[in-house]
Amino acid sequence: MKKIMLSAGFFFLMFSKVNACAWYDPDYEYFNLFTQSIIKDKTYLPFLHTLSNRFYGHEHYEIPNENIEAWQKYFENSLNYAETKLLVEKMPMSELNAFKKGNSNNPVLKKLGNYQKHLEAIDYLIEAKYLEPFMKISYGENTDSFYNDSDQPIKNATNLDYNKTISALTSLYNAAKNPEIKLRYGYQLVRFNHYVHQYQKSVDAFKTYVEPLQLKSAPYYLALDQFAGAQRGLQLFDEANWNFFQVFINSKSRKENVFTSMKLSDSVKFDHLLERAKSPQEKNMAYFLLGYEDFSNPIPMMEKMYDLDPNSEILKVLAARSINELERNYLPIYLNNDNPDNAAQGATNQKNPSDKIKNEIVSEIGFWQRVKNFFQNLFKSDQQSSPGKAADQSDKELLNNPNRIPFYSKNNYLWSDEPTVNFLNDFEKLTSKIKEKSDDEFWQIAAAYLSFLKKDYEKSAEILTQIKTANPEYQGEIDRMKMLNDISSEPKITAEYEAYLMKTYPQLFTEITANEENHPYTYGEDQPSTKEFIRDVLANRYYIQGEEGKSFLMSNRLSDLQYNPNSKLVKSVQDFYKKEHKSTLEQKIIAKNIDDVGNIDAFFNVIYGDREMRLANFEKAKKFYELAQDFSGIPRIEYLWNDADQPEIKKMKFDESYNGFHQISSLIFGHNIWESFESPESISMEPVDFATFPFIKDKMNKLELATALIQLQKIGQAKDDQAVQANQMIGNVLYNTSVLGYYREVFVMDVDNSNGPKFHFYNSDQPTFQYYYKNFSSTSFIEPDNFDLSIHYYQKALNLSNNAEQKARILFQMASAEQGKFYQYQEKQTFDLSYDDPDYSTKEAAYIKNVDHTKNQKYRTYFAELKNKYGNTQTSKALQGSCSYYDYFMKKQ
Repeated sequence: MKKIMLSAGFFFLMFSKVNACAWYDPDYEYFNLFTQSIIKDKTYLPFLHTLSNRFYGHEHYEIPNENIEAWQKYFENSLNYAETKLLVEKMPMSELNAFKKGNSNNPVLKKLGNYQKHLEAIDYLIEAKYLEPFMKISYGENTDSFYNDSDQPIKNATNLDYNKTISALTSLYNAAKNPEIKLRYGYQLVRFNHYVHQYQKSVDAFKTYVEPLQLKSAPYYLALDQFAGAQRGLQLFDEANWNFFQVFINSKSRKENVFTSMKLSDSVKFDHLLERAKSPQEKNMAYFLLGYEDFSNPIPMMEKMYDLDPNSEILKVLAARSINELERNYLPIYLNNDNPDNAAQGATNQKNPSDKIKNEIVSEIGFWQRVKNFFQNLFKSDQQSSPGKAADQSDKELLNNPNRIPFYSKNNYLWSDEPTVNFLNDFEKLTSKIKEKSDDEFWQIAAAYLSFLKKDYEKSAEILTQIKTANPEYQGEIDRMKMLNDISSEPKITAEYEAYLMKTYPQLFTEITANEENHPYTYGEDQPSTKEFIRDVLANRYYIQGEEGKSFLMSNRLSDLQYNPNSKLVKSVQDFYKKEHKSTLEQKIIAKNIDDVGNIDAFFNVIYGDREMRLANFEKAKKFYELAQDFSGIPRIEYLWNDADQPEIKKMKFDESYNGFHQISSLIFGHNIWESFESPESISMEPVDFATFPFIKDKMNKLELATALIQLQKIGQAKDDQAVQANQMIGNVLYNTSVLGYYREVFVMDVDNSNGPKFHFYNSDQPTFQYYYKNFSSTSFIEPDNFDLSIHYYQKALNLSNNAEQKARILFQMASAEQGKFYQYQEKQTFDLSYDDPDYSTKEAAYIKNVDHTKNQKYRTYFAELKNKYGNTQTSKALQGSCSYYDYFMKKQ
């Protein structure tokens, strides 16, 4: 079995245990409004800010390779960079041998002239290409020392005959006349000895064959890198890191590899480099590495770098990283809109480790946010921050989240984090100081962006107007920031302003209103961008202005209402949909996000009818259902894989199963035998005898169900046995369709009763969205059940009944509904105590005892009545056998 690194394995196991199939990339968690890569020196791209990889990805930028440039210069620029790279890195050795014999027709080699003109270089490249497959360091333990998928053994330097190789390279070194070629053979001698673990001989080779040439060209630093590696093998960590440091300073393409080499020498700290640094360049680079490695607050190091050289390119790298981190904190793409006490989103703001998410379901976004926070130890404080208050009355109550700070709305703040605010202020002071001395427009752009983050749009715009630059990357960032200031500073979005936006930024709004698919297989392929940010700004403004339907449709499809079908929002969306004289932008929003829900009016009316059913307003529900008979089903989609192994998206067909309107079983009038949502209804539910109620069908649609309930209400007004059963059946329907019932999906726009966020008790009587409807389908809100309604009908049945067995059953159903009331009470209780409180356990026990006391005093009245009056009935005894809690109550109370 091949070995796997423990850290990587642990990392994988940690994630896969929680979400085995989740896709996650933390670099898709911000808008990237300030483009870090506008720094001029692209050799430092790997050291820009990233949370996804060890180094920043530079897939779209080729960092210049100084070795290729050295060869290009050697060949007197007869080849361009790409041709030189092809010659050195890709061209087969056979082509070079053919060229040597005068038999090559290769167009690149023809540009060099003939072999005699560059014979030393060609001979060296032939030798280097022969050696290259073997130039991998060997591992001394066994063949399982590193992972290998190949059936073929991996070549390494030990596969070469040591003495013959050393002899050949030494001979070639001595024969070479050109110092550059001689230097390259010296490099090969140093590298070969290093890779076969002959560390001292590698060190000696550097001193014998490389140093005497006194050439500090690209091959010298390749050799110095190997020399440092050999020193590390000899455990000369200080010397090794110093030489790696020199390679880092003087190389272009090897910076990230050399940095990794320095990190591997973990016995040495970066501050040792500063102790040895003599020149301003060395000191500047040492400060950079210290600031980069300990990025929790790079400002002290940046101050030092500023004192040395305000025009330093690496100073811009730390600045770009800082701005990137500030953007991630100031401009969140995921919003925890829920109330701080609400566990629905995973409660990322819990104040102590003992707080538990009682509902065993955590949204995927909430989980990955915690993963991010765990690994991202930047700008964090041990102190909990207090929620701030925005000045404008339209601002909503702030959340106490220690990882977030002000939101980008002009009048609306989401979070407050004092340490990060302090960092922004300090960083802004430093940036202002640097831009006064540096002649690089980068610092003016940075200053403008920081003002934008602080919502000082006027100052930001003023700075941008004064910048004059010929750098196209700078100009692109300036243009974007001007637009951001323009839109973000507008306090109210009117129809006139919408027209201005579409005229001024036509391409942006074409993208914003493009009808694009967004589903799990494509999510994350496009990083959140400027258009997503502007979409959020507009959605937030509309929300503040009271245009909730419009705000919703900025970020969501009409079909998404199924996840949070609260009446107020649904009405607002419907009003916006039916609005006359829509603006051009409003028309495009409608066109983009009114997706296929079948008959749109029927879709709305089902939601309204469902809400009235849950309120026992059956007459009102019937009227809505009469307008919803063309309802084609809750709009769910299926992902099917075609022969090309690609996903195909199709609207779900329900056939003969419940679709949100049709195919409701008459068992909805019955009661559960045991609580098992996974079991078939024929096993979990017991029917009632409704032979005397011929209007009840085995399968009904919602209109028929509402009509039947209306008739039961009328029958229930009498005082006979039929009235008892009618009221009991109404109570059953209301209980069975509550969050505790087997048919809990029927009136909440869901297709089955599978466990999910809709079916849990949350500490909220209102929709969780406080800022706008972003991430709408990632959470869930259902207007709370009113268990008193089912209890009301059960009480009517109880009062009319003269049958002890029937009364026992009714009281048990009333006790079940009362349990729902307790769960609602329990969720609203808070245990807000620091985990390090010395009396934590005692206070926690007291809290639990108080909740239990309240439960027994206020929420067990029907259990008590059942026990005291009807405990000896056959029904009561049967219930003890099927309900463990009731059995416990009977024995312990």
